This record gives sequence, structure tokens and C-alpha cells, in this order.
Amino acid sequence: MLAVIPVREGVLPLGGLETIAECGGRALLIGSDTSAAADLCAGIATEICVIETASFAPGTWALASAPHLANEPRIVLPASPDGRDLAPRIAATLQRSLWAGALSVTPHRIELARNGGLVVNDIAPNHSFVATLQPGVRGIEQSAQAATTAVPVTTLAFGNGSPSTSDAHVLEVLPPDVATMDLSESPRILGGGAGLRSAEAFAQLASVASHLDASMGATRVITDRGWIGHERQIGTTGVVVDPQLYIAFGISGAVQHTSGLGQPEHIISVNLDPHCPMMQLADLAIVSDANDVLAQLLIKLDANV
Repeated sequence: MLAVIPVREGVLPLGGLETIAECGGRALLIGSDTSAAADLCAGIATEICVIETASFAPGTWALASAPHLANEPRIVLPASPDGRDLAPRIAATLQRSLWAGALSVTPHRIELARNGGLVVNDIAPNHSFVATLQPGVRGIEQSAQAATTAVPVTTLAFGNGSPSTSDAHVLEVLPPDVATMDLSESPRILGGGAGLRSAEAFAQLASVASHLDASMGATRVITDRGWIGHERQIGTTGVVVDPQLYIAFGISGAVQHTSGLGQPEHIISVNLDPHCPMMQLADLAIVSDANDVLAQLLIKLDANV
């Protein structure tokens, strides 16, 4: 398998390293300042090809990379915004099936998340396919080969594509709205569980999250109650996340929830039970009623506006 990673100004997209790891370290980087991006793949990649080009143009990129991908039967991209835009164009150019939203990809088996993560389908793909891998699902394991040997980097020629190529044009790049952005892409998340006693408490949680430029999530018991939509459900049966900061209010830490947290750099947990699993995972554990802490926190934040 080969990972195709769109690069902007030397920055790898969300899930880029995971996709390279899923493909055994083989990667094609396409975009701007790909040499800097190649350096970021150390310890993961075993073989890198780069196509240096200008600003993001998925239609042109798909045509330019087609000659280099024609003999690669299995192509995987990260399900980042750019990856989701580029993947169907590559699939159409190569006339292959596209399997989007995969939880895992192997040459003979693909796990696909469907119905907002409530259903996982196993499929046996054709010999040749294009797939996108969900960020935060696989994790990253350093390759022994990549760790001990220099990674060979090959620069490939860039084709300009046809003048009639229909392509995307970037009008403006706006910062994400933390209230609506995909939880899998959020760097900071505030989660609420059964310890929050009412829908009003989740309205307070949303307000606190807004003050902190964070997204709001919840456990399955809360989404089943209808207090929050299922697209905000964190866990193996919901959205798998991997934030830098996760603050859990009234979440005990059932395995279905904690298995979907990825590897946050910092975890803060507020709970009355000091021995629950979430408190054991936390870098900072606050033994208190999550409802009271949330209310007082909102008062302090509102006062500082």
C-alpha cells in the first residue's frame, strides 16, 4: 500500500503520519515545501517520494500524480479536509473504487465507519482501490527500519495537467468554528457524562467550551437521552478523537469512551468518585461535583469577558 499525503507549506495534515504507518512506511508527499514535511516523517516512513508543487489544486494534483500512482494498486489518504478532497479525484482519474472513512486498511480487508460511527462494515476490496483513513484511530508506531536507516527520498516530476481541468479554487481560508468543527479534528475538547444532571448543564458546558476555544463532546448515555446530537458522541461507537487537551466533566470512564480518546497530551477530570477510570487517567483530577464546578467556571469566564 502507498500513502498519499497532501502537504501545505511543509505541514503534514491531520492523520498524515498514521496513514503512512498504516501503509508500512511507504509515502508519496505532494504539495509545497515537501522536503520539510519529509523530515517530519522520520521514525515512521521507510520510503518517501515527493512531488513539489504550488498551492492546493486537487484536480491538477490528481492528474499530475496519476503516472506515478498507476502501478500502485492500493492507495490510502488521510481523511483530513485536503485528503477527503483529493482522494475522490485520484480514484476518478485512476478509475478505481473509493472507500471513504476507513478505521483500518489492509490489502484484503477494510473496516468502514458508517451511520455516524454507529455501524462498522467489513469489506473485501478489489485488487486496486483508493481509501481514506480516519485520523486518530490507528495511532502511530515507530518503524524499526525507519528508526535505524536513512529514509530514501525521491523527487518526482510534476505535470501541469490539462488546461481544461476543473479544479477547486481557494477563495479564503477561515479559522475553524470550534462549536461545529469535527470532533476528530479538534485540539481541545470538553466532554460531559452522566454526572451532569440536566440538558441545561450541557448548555453551560457549551458556553465554557466557547470561552476556551474548545469543542464540546459527550458520552453515549447523554446522546441517547437526546441532550446532544450523536455527532458529538466520543468513543468507539461514536467519534474517535485525539485532542491535545481533554477535560471530562462527570465522566466515569467506561472503556467504550476511553478507547476513543486517542492519546491526549493533557487530561483533566472532574468527578465525585476519585477512583473511577477517568480520574485514574487524568493528569489533574478534581474531586468535586461536576455541575458545581461547571457553574462556577462559567461565572468566572463570563466575568472576564
